[in-house]
Amino acid sequence: MKRREPLGIDLTPIIDVVFILLIFFIVTSVFKKDELALILDLPKADAKATEVKDDQIFIELNEDKLAIKGIEVSFISLEDNLKEIKDNKKAVIVRIDKNTKYERVVKVLDLLQKYNLNNLALVTEENKN
Repeated sequence: MKRREPLGIDLTPIIDVVFILLIFFIVTSVFKKDELALILDLPKADAKATEVKDDQIFIELNEDKLAIKGIEVSFISLEDNLKEIKDNKKAVIVRIDKNTKYERVVKVLDLLQKYNLNNLALVTEENKN
């Protein structure tokens, strides 16, 4: 006579499915990243770090490109974007490559001043001694 083995649920396929779903959701999920579009070599400074908030405006500038909110634009498009900002108390975070010509920096600063966006912060890298 054969002995009967107790009937039970085989958990191996269920565990496999759970791991596959977990990997799927990790790979397909979009993690929030800073609104950065350009790779910049920032100047070094001894300034202390400040907290970045979601409602801030990010502008990036290098030798030949310009980006606002993570999207590359021209100076005309930048001006159109700045025109649309209603709250002039919003913080404007400007990241400027250290090799950028001063003329391009002044052009961006002039546009910010034109639309009365004076709450300005310049981003640098931490100076490690």
